[in-house]
Amino acid sequence: MALVINPISPVAFSVFGLDIRWYALAYIAAFVIGYFMIKHFTRNPGSQIKLDKKQLDDLLTAIILGVIIGGRLGYVLFYNLPFFLSHPLEIFAVWHGGMSFHGGLVGVIVATFLFAWNRTKSGSLNGSTYDNAFKLLDIMAVVAPIGLFFGRIANFINMEVMGRVTDVPWAVVFVGQSELPRHPSPLYEATLEGIILFVIMYSLYRFTNLRRFPGALGGILGMLYATFRIFCEQFRAPDIQIGFLTSWGLTMGQLLSGIMFIAGAVIFTYAFRKKLSK
Repeated sequence: MALVINPISPVAFSVFGLDIRWYALAYIAAFVIGYFMIKHFTRNPGSQIKLDKKQLDDLLTAIILGVIIGGRLGYVLFYNLPFFLSHPLEIFAVWHGGMSFHGGLVGVIVATFLFAWNRTKSGSLNGSTYDNAFKLLDIMAVVAPIGLFFGRIANFINMEVMGRVTDVPWAVVFVGQSELPRHPSPLYEATLEGIILFVIMYSLYRFTNLRRFPGALGGILGMLYATFRIFCEQFRAPDIQIGFLTSWGLTMGQLLSGIMFIAGAVIFTYAFRKKLSK
């Protein structure tokens, strides 16, 4: 028997008439926790890169811009381009929803490389732009699952990216939305891409020497996230405006994750070859 749930308002609370949405709170929580975790890792005696307060603040600004710009452009280009070509002003209406993790990831990578290039060029960071960027991205690879967790919980509250119709006992039905029981796929993703991925990445950072190979942890995150996402897409309903890309059920999320897995494997392999060649 399915679990019947009354829809949860996407608005958490209002302040002086301004609606504060759960999705916004998810982003805020992710950025705040991420900031203090990155601060902890970069101040740790065993850290491969050190950042002072100004550098840390500038990095956070770069990450926020990378997530928002990259995530939105990724959604526009990969998930609903015809609609946005017809309604270009909607590209800027991020409060209407529509963000892509894969686009946000590319945005963060670009923002981090620009940050590392600028700081390396100015002499405030030692080493090469490549090494500094990937040392930072390796730390972010540990932090990223926290943001994924909060984001997927917000997806569930907003009844977004819900699962396929099923008869499993833990299926959910949102009153007034659909009478068909569905997989609570955002919760699957919150568990795999959030909790489990964080435990794995933190353990690899804390208990192995992989952080000494700039890019290795970032490559592992790419491969693991792609694997978990491809698995979870088996239970998640495809985006209604796209549907399945093939007759055998390939989704856009799986296609992008497959590319991400290959990119992660290349980065991981290159990280070891570069370190061992020195």
